[in-house]
Amino acid sequence: MFISKIVDTVIGDKKRWWQYKARVKKLPENYRLAVEGLERYLLHFGTTDGDSLATMFEDLADLFEQAAADGKRVREIVGEDPVEFVEAFLANYTTGGWINRERARLTEAIDRAEQADGGPRP
Repeated sequence: MFISKIVDTVIGDKKRWWQYKARVKKLPENYRLAVEGLERYLLHFGTTDGDSLATMFEDLADLFEQAAADGKRVREIVGEDPVEFVEAFLANYTTGGWINRERARLTEAIDRAEQADGGPRP
């Protein structure tokens, strides 16, 4: 019941979510573990738009399925800094995410503060 509510609220289309989860389950263990870690991060910091989130997870599954087919090691996919990888991956999908809205609000607030302070100084 709880996961169903999360899927409805955050993910959107349940069918797409469960298809994605089935794809991940078929991955070799090392890839599956990596995807599950990335998924956990993305659920916390990803977009709030269910359709974009579903597309993002489908693309993540595509990436790891192809890597498995090519015999790539996990570090060849994510590099030395998995946070840097996931942030770059996420940047392609965060059009409506709360974190982008907050970043925009912060930038706007600083711009307003600069204008109130007499504008930019040379």
